Amino acid sequence: MTDPTPPRFSFTVAATDGKARTGTIQMRRGDIRTPAFMPVGTAATVKAMKPETVRTTGADIILGNTYHLMLRPGAERVARLGGLHKFMNWDRPILTDSGGYQVMSLSDLRKLTEEGVEFRSHLDGSKHMLTPERSMEIQRLLGSDIVMAFDECPRADQPRDAIASSMEMSMRWAKRSRDGFDSGQEHAARSALFGIQQGALDEELRKRSADALIDIGFDGYAIGGLAVGEGQEAMFNTLEFAPQQLPDDRPRYLMGVGKPDDLVGAVERGVDMFDCVLPSRSGRNGQAFTWNGPINLRNARFAEDTDPLDDRCNCDTCAKYTRAYLHHLIKSQEILGAMLLTEHNIAFYQQLMQAMRDAIGEGRFAAFASEFRRNYLKK
Repeated sequence: MTDPTPPRFSFTVAATDGKARTGTIQMRRGDIRTPAFMPVGTAATVKAMKPETVRTTGADIILGNTYHLMLRPGAERVARLGGLHKFMNWDRPILTDSGGYQVMSLSDLRKLTEEGVEFRSHLDGSKHMLTPERSMEIQRLLGSDIVMAFDECPRADQPRDAIASSMEMSMRWAKRSRDGFDSGQEHAARSALFGIQQGALDEELRKRSADALIDIGFDGYAIGGLAVGEGQEAMFNTLEFAPQQLPDDRPRYLMGVGKPDDLVGAVERGVDMFDCVLPSRSGRNGQAFTWNGPINLRNARFAEDTDPLDDRCNCDTCAKYTRAYLHHLIKSQEILGAMLLTEHNIAFYQQLMQAMRDAIGEGRFAAFASEFRRNYLKK
């Protein structure tokens, strides 16, 4: 008799088309279809959406954030309340960011040493210390399914020596993260650990980082340090080599990306997983993503437009509400406007991922990508 228990973690590539690939990550809380987009639930919520609605859009996994949850409500409190999944009513996989990005973004509030990062809370000014070991502990307390190694994310415009030094420290932190993760045996037996490649835009530094991570050994590998102001062309140039420096038999996760055309270009270059606040943040600010490009519902030309947001979209927002009504909600600053646009945007991203999975599986990804850019970017 076969064991019906899903594996702790496995990744299978079902089809490739050029560098693009589609497959499945199997975990105890459910399968994750790749390429996958993870809606961002930074503080145990995808803003303006109920978890069950997030699931109906097609999302297989969401992201939570170590830094924000450690400050409020506190990892120990979440653990006492049954873990993050129970706390927020999400029974599917959750990936938790390690806090490394906040290390960069809170540079005015931090003190960085080999041990870790001492920083003051942006909420109340209280002092905290975040180390690789503490990051692993917090993610264990939260009950994360995919745990991210603790790293520093340097700006791409720093001198090469500074980027190299930061990358090398992140690799030392990656080893400490691995050891800290493994020490929590019960959690490690149920979850996965991803390492994070650094090196900014430099091919040689990226290769050194990848080799160090592979030597340590991780379930998956993230490409960090992009989408931090370098621009799409520079990001794509880096993705021409960075994914191929990582193992073929493990998922490749591009952190913090991005716009719909970013996702298509990154999948073309071999990336499997993404996260970004853009669809939810844009929804709260009146922007909707469609197959014919983004539109701003604040624009007066939508005041009497009785069309749906996108006639190719199958979400509830497009099925039930007109552009005119959504324009009214946004102009009136009604909460429902943020809710409906966020639901549409998350659904659009999931439909885009499914369309890419289908195109890869059918061997027509290049044609799909060309048609997508022609319609979305109008070129």
